[in-house]
Amino acid sequence: MPELPEVETVRRGLEPHLEGRVIARAEARRPDLRWPLPPDLVQVLTGARVTRLRRRSKYILAELGDRGSLLLHLGMSGRMLIEGESQGEFHRDPAILPRHDHVVIWTDQGTRITFNDARRFGMVDLVPPGADHPLLAHLGPEPLSDGFTPQGLAGALAGRRMPIKAALLDQRIVAGLGNIYVSEALHRAGIDPRRLAGQAR
Repeated sequence: MPELPEVETVRRGLEPHLEGRVIARAEARRPDLRWPLPPDLVQVLTGARVTRLRRRSKYILAELGDRGSLLLHLGMSGRMLIEGESQGEFHRDPAILPRHDHVVIWTDQGTRITFNDARRFGMVDLVPPGADHPLLAHLGPEPLSDGFTPQGLAGALAGRRMPIKAALLDQRIVAGLGNIYVSEALHRAGIDPRRLAGQAR
């Protein structure tokens, strides 16, 4: 499953093709992925301007002004594909079968951006204006943000009797980390992943 760095790479690849653009047309090609798609997804997206493209943990959010935000999670096999531009990092491979193209948008510049997900573990949802999505409400600090400090991490781990690896995978403690980067960080720090979180120093 993509972790914070991979999702941020996807966000940066999409940004020049989506941020500031108007969604001229949208299409939902199936009613669900991991969970049902919002019934008003196409209606909300059509005509909306993407004012900002950002990432929170492993999620991508396209802010749509007074229409709220589009929330995406890539799941296990989700990909964002771009057509109609001469530059970009995620251009379509012609071998990809269109039956896995589940949500498609066209911008006012003629660019087509497709959420392709063969295993359908990804998700697409809408966040109403001024609201916080339940999947984002309890996330911990981003590991590269000013809000993530050694003191804050020590406080979050204090007294926990679970293995340090399991604690760092808890998105309420640190947002965006997964198995790959937690394992690598513990290895580089010389910390046994089985050590109790409350005893880690």
